Order: sequence, then C-alpha cells, then structure tokens
Amino acid sequence: MKYYVSVNGQPHEVTVVERLGELQVTVDGEPMEIEYEEVDRLGQVAVRVGQKSFGISIEGDEHAVTAVIAGHLYAVEIEDARERAAHAARQAAAKGGGVVTSVMPGIVAQILIERGARVEKGQPLLVLEAMKMQNEIAAPSDGIVKEIHVAEKEAVGSGTKLVTLQGTQSDAQGAAQPS
Repeated sequence: MKYYVSVNGQPHEVTVVERLGELQVTVDGEPMEIEYEEVDRLGQVAVRVGQKSFGISIEGDEHAVTAVIAGHLYAVEIEDARERAAHAARQAAAKGGGVVTSVMPGIVAQILIERGARVEKGQPLLVLEAMKMQNEIAAPSDGIVKEIHVAEKEAVGSGTKLVTLQGTQSDAQGAAQPS
C-alpha cells in the first residue's frame, strides 16, 4: 500500500508490502530494510533499519502521530492513496471548478445553464430523468460553466461527464470583466 507521509513538514512517499511475513518498504523510491516489534500496548516500538536499532515512543492515530526517538520529537502526518485523492477532490471543490458527473444512469431532460454562465454552489445545472423521477443536478461549488458535455434527451450512464466548471477565483484574478 502507498502512503504519503510528512515528517516535520518534509513530504515522503512510502510503499509498504507484506510478503511471507516480511515487510518490503520503499521510502521515496529507495528500498529500506526495516523490522519492527511492538514492545507494549502503550506505543513503545523497537525498530531496526539496516544495522541500526531505535526505540520509538508513538502517540496518535492512523493519520497524525508524534514520535519520540532518542529525545527528539517528530510530527508525522499519514494519508493513504485513497485519502489523498479524497482530500484533493475536496480542495478542488472548495476552490470551485471541476467536472460534474452523473451519479446514476438516466436521460438529460433539461439543461438549465449555458456555456460561460456564472453559477453558485447548489444552483441547478440540469435535470436528469431516472426511473420516471426528475432529479436536479446542482453545482457542487461556485464557478463558470466551461463546457456542457451532454445534450437534452441524451441517455447517460453513471459517471458520465455532464458539465465542467471553472473556478471563479482564477477568473476574478486574471480575466477582464466585460463592460
């Protein structure tokens, strides 16, 4: 499994695979010979890296840890590949912009916006008919309609691109406003 680890603000990419009871670890693409053993249930761990041994005291959870090694305190933040993708999606949504996709198969009953329109979070973009129900698909954030990928009466599947929004922050910083 791949992890993205920050130690005192320094980012590292760590891959951990367990094969036949042994850990195969790479840090920033470099293989490392690592063995560890829990000393107690209070966060005390014995670690061997190559020929060096360390006693580590660990506190925290699976996402944020403080580790003390030989009296030095290290702040460690950990996220796996799925968490990293979810955080990136949330950050993109917070900035505005991105692709709005269909959450279910259906038929595009009505398109409520046009290319270049400014939309607000929650504003309906289009109506998708699924199982004889009309479902409004709303903008996940403020933005400008960059592209409409579907047409009215078009059948779409789950995950189909419907609309691409461009974030308004970049627009406000660089684009000239029409008079």
